[in-house]
Amino acid sequence: MILNLKHCRVLVALALGLIASGAHAVPGEQQTPEATFRTTPPWVDPHAQAAVEPHRPLYETRAIHDQNGTGKFYMGREIAQVMGPGGIPWLDRPERDDQEKPSIVLDALKLRGGETVVDLGAGSGYFTFRIAPRVGRAGKVLAVEIQDEMLQAIRQRAQALKVTNVEAVKGSETDPNLPAKAVDLVLMVDVYHELAYPFEVMTKIREALKPGGRVVFVEYRKEDPDVPIKLVHKMSVEQVKREMKAVGLAHLQTLETLPLQHILVFEKPQ
Repeated sequence: MILNLKHCRVLVALALGLIASGAHAVPGEQQTPEATFRTTPPWVDPHAQAAVEPHRPLYETRAIHDQNGTGKFYMGREIAQVMGPGGIPWLDRPERDDQEKPSIVLDALKLRGGETVVDLGAGSGYFTFRIAPRVGRAGKVLAVEIQDEMLQAIRQRAQALKVTNVEAVKGSETDPNLPAKAVDLVLMVDVYHELAYPFEVMTKIREALKPGGRVVFVEYRKEDPDVPIKLVHKMSVEQVKREMKAVGLAHLQTLETLPLQHILVFEKPQ
């Protein structure tokens, strides 16, 4: 059939209308929240995007999700459930030194002494009290937790060990309660993937860092299916990079010197 110019114009208008209404999807395919979320380019700040598009929230809640997750998603990643105070024995298990090699993590921090270091999500203080002697008397370790039981465990341990440069800090789900532009380094060991409000917390951390201050993440490798950890408790390098870019932290390096985990280092620009 030969179409004249008038017919062509009508067909073009119809096609444009179908595209605008979402008819470009595969017939019969349901447009899930995840599919909608992934239409946003990875370099777009999700907070800024939400401000431009009020109908598109920073976080999503999905009814179908991993049983070990919260059902809440950020930049396509499901946020994991938080370990409660009942997990203290696991955090302090004797075999943890052999499994996770904390000395390698501490060396990667490159502390010289005198720094203010934040152990965010400090738990019972497994890393807190290993960092304390490295920053010395002139330095300070701020052990941040949102759970009172964990904070109490840290205070009792500091008293028992007579450690004077550790301070327990009560944070919230959205704010670690840190002093502005006063922190040299923030360490998060197997914590970031559990933050209920990662954008808000990391924005506050960026404000607390001195220019050139660093954030170090230790996270189980999502890229490796042989790592024996539940999927929502793993993070990929690319996902962490993407989420840190959204809050203005620059990737410095990724170290693969641990048996099961990434060490990812980011910096607040000078």
